[in-house]
Amino acid sequence: MALESDLGPFRGFGPDAPTFYVDLEANNSRAWFDEHCDVYEEQVRQPMEQLLADVAEEFGDHAKVFRPNRDIRFSKDKSPYKLHCGAVVGDGAPGSPVYYAHVSADGLLAASGYHRMSRDQVQRFLAAVDDDVTGPELEAMVAAARDDGATVGGSELKTSPRGYPNDHPRVELLRHKGLTLSRSWAPFKWLQTREALVRITDLWHETAPINAWLTTNVGAAREQRSGRP
Repeated sequence: MALESDLGPFRGFGPDAPTFYVDLEANNSRAWFDEHCDVYEEQVRQPMEQLLADVAEEFGDHAKVFRPNRDIRFSKDKSPYKLHCGAVVGDGAPGSPVYYAHVSADGLLAASGYHRMSRDQVQRFLAAVDDDVTGPELEAMVAAARDDGATVGGSELKTSPRGYPNDHPRVELLRHKGLTLSRSWAPFKWLQTREALVRITDLWHETAPINAWLTTNVGAAREQRSGRP
């Protein structure tokens, strides 16, 4: 659903936002969170909502700030709260390009791409990577992004997928079941200004050529992604 905010323009996260997550890691309980909920609301969640509202015109208004609660149903770790505040812009379809950001004790992270592809998308991705025209195109873009300091994510397989040789010239890309670029920054004072928004959107712009390649060569999912989200 579209995000609506009457909180005004984004001016940065609060000065205590990173410290909030340092303290939460040491005191991850419902009682502690309730006692410090005002810091979360005013310095973390509300600024994140303002940020999403500011980028809606360019990147889309189908956006959300994720809930702070962890899903502990299938986890041995029963701590109730996440150690970051994440937000996403995108329609949420399996494997479709999304724009993501989160703030934590470690600072700021921004990412974009196909986080995880459905089975039919993976097959189209493999065929395009194997192709002698489209494969080198993607390989060059990924190499350039990595050389520029971006982190390339989405590689899940330890060997080449079935049907592809281990000495394939693009075997590294063939191991991917998703493809994302991300950057992270330590929590300096600029996190309290609009520079945080600039850094996030710069990364999102940086991913545009790879997202375009994925849209052209992989496209939307035609079947539901397998496994738990």
